[in-house]
Amino acid sequence: MKFNKLRVLGFKSFVEPTEFIIERGLTGVVGPNGCGKSNLVEALRWVMGENSYKNMRASGMDDVIFSGSGNRPARNTAEVGLYLDNSDRTAPAAFNDSDEIQVTRRIERESGSVYRINGKEARAKDVQLLFADASTGARSPSMVGQGRIGELIQAKPQARRQLLEEAAGISGLHSRRHEAELRLRAAEGNLERLDDVLSQLESQIESLKRQARQANRFKTLSADIRAREAMLLHIRWVQAKEAEGEAESALNQVTSVVAEKAQGQMEAAKNQAIASLKLPELREEEAKAGAVLQRLQIARGQLEEEANRLLKRRDELTRRLVQLGEDISREERLAADNTSFLEKLGEEEAELNDMLADTGAEAEEMRETFEAAAASLATSEALFSAITAERAEAAAGRNQLERLIRDLAERRQRLDRQLGDATNELDAINGRLS
Repeated sequence: MKFNKLRVLGFKSFVEPTEFIIERGLTGVVGPNGCGKSNLVEALRWVMGENSYKNMRASGMDDVIFSGSGNRPARNTAEVGLYLDNSDRTAPAAFNDSDEIQVTRRIERESGSVYRINGKEARAKDVQLLFADASTGARSPSMVGQGRIGELIQAKPQARRQLLEEAAGISGLHSRRHEAELRLRAAEGNLERLDDVLSQLESQIESLKRQARQANRFKTLSADIRAREAMLLHIRWVQAKEAEGEAESALNQVTSVVAEKAQGQMEAAKNQAIASLKLPELREEEAKAGAVLQRLQIARGQLEEEANRLLKRRDELTRRLVQLGEDISREERLAADNTSFLEKLGEEEAELNDMLADTGAEAEEMRETFEAAAASLATSEALFSAITAERAEAAAGRNQLERLIRDLAERRQRLDRQLGDATNELDAINGRLS
């Protein structure tokens, strides 16, 4: 296989789609520093599977995308395509159907890169094996860059052996050998895990055998249990039949009792209907009796209030009579004292009359004294008359109150009798209602 063409789009400094035709023979790229000569070599390495961004002179794989300039905006994708001549059909069998093989790698910012071979997605490993079979690759010694010649001259024997193997066209075999060794080690690991699984399955088989024996025993016991349960059910069925007969006889007895109770209930319903017809009249009588009772209770309350008021008035008058009696007694004592004083004054008058003959001056003085005593006597007599009249009035009021109390007591007795009659009538109405 030979390289025919390299197509670059958005890769580092190649913002526009650019194609480089690789003719037979020696192809050289000439230009000043910074024009992008190294970018072409890095584009070849990148499309052939280079995964180290350090080898691409970048701080990250996204740095291979065009980052913009003063006149152009940055791009979000970069794509490099390499066209291989397969007319000699030396490609792997999976890609050996056409005369030209197109290998493409496309990267999108912050999304990673995708490989395609002839338009179909492929793994990075497949691309690396494809170029290894062609004795080349991203890190092949045939990719000669700046300072690479000096490295080859000073290379160690192992690096020189790698160069010779690639020149001999067997580097792809080493890659496939390495992959086969990895697969072999994976297969050995799978075999070890298979042995573990087999030992685990053997222990599970033993457990399943024990479970099978237990299952057989369980089947035997289940059959025995079902037979015993059938016998038990038969016995219960016989007992249920006997209980059913007893229940039927009890049902017949209960049915007769229910019929009697139904007859009694019909009689009671009939009596209830008759009583319900009399109920409005009895309710009306009850309402009338309740109204009479309420009126009597109101009248009784009024009479009790009047009696209490009269009792209070009687007590007050009694206290007043007692006080008047005491006043009369006091006035009687005063009258007695005045009588004795009048008698004494009469004696003194007699003595004074006897003495008038002796002295006229003494007679005049005694006369004045007598007039003062006579005035005091008149005052006492007037007070005695007023007290006597007040006593007579109090006695008349007392007699009137006693007559009023007797009348109220008689009226209360009449009301008590009326209340007792109404209570008896109400009890009779309640008895008829119940």
